[in-house]
Amino acid sequence: MIGKCYKETSSPLIYATIHPLTRRKQRKTELIMQQSTKKVRFKKSGNSNWIMLIREEALKLVNEHLKDDKLVKHILAVEAIMRNLAHHLGEDEETWGLVGLIHDLDYEETINSPQTHATKTAEYIQGLVPKNVVNAVKAHNYEYTKVQPQTKLEKGLICSDAVSGLIIAAALVMPNKKLEQVRVETLKKKFKDKTFAASTGRDRIRICEEIGVPLTDFLKISLEALQKISDELEL
Repeated sequence: MIGKCYKETSSPLIYATIHPLTRRKQRKTELIMQQSTKKVRFKKSGNSNWIMLIREEALKLVNEHLKDDKLVKHILAVEAIMRNLAHHLGEDEETWGLVGLIHDLDYEETINSPQTHATKTAEYIQGLVPKNVVNAVKAHNYEYTKVQPQTKLEKGLICSDAVSGLIIAAALVMPNKKLEQVRVETLKKKFKDKTFAASTGRDRIRICEEIGVPLTDFLKISLEALQKISDELEL
């Protein structure tokens, strides 16, 4: 969705502090993305499990459809937040992480036609993932897809997607531009300041409360998730 710090922002400061794309950084991100071969399991019925897509294959889709290093870092950030949020809620971390990883596959292709964003991604992943994953992807652009978010997974993606931009923006205005310097109190202040990272939807972040996670707790969960992958994000 539009409004992520690694994508578009109305803040000149953020544009000035994000490093330009380089071949070296692109290669580094590609190497990071090739490291994991975790299997993603989905419940089929009863106690039986089946495997549809491994993370390695999902990363290949990412490499195929996204060329912008900032976008790749964004989806890695959302994946990390989704995993941590799922852990907090007692949900399937692999499924939630996968949704975060693939939710923006069509962003570069649909950047000038937001009404088609998420629908093309749904086409790319159709048959590779369960229906609930496809629905979650569509629901994160519900304003256009008309797929209203109803489940925890769908709402979790929306708030994780939005909060990633707020946290990255906060890190970029720290003295050393590092996530380790960001505190939950910092995020709470930045959240209240509507002029900071103005394109970040506060209402979307607050959707965390609809899945039983208070805002302060969600900011903490999300910040900790990104601090764990700070090297990948180069922050």
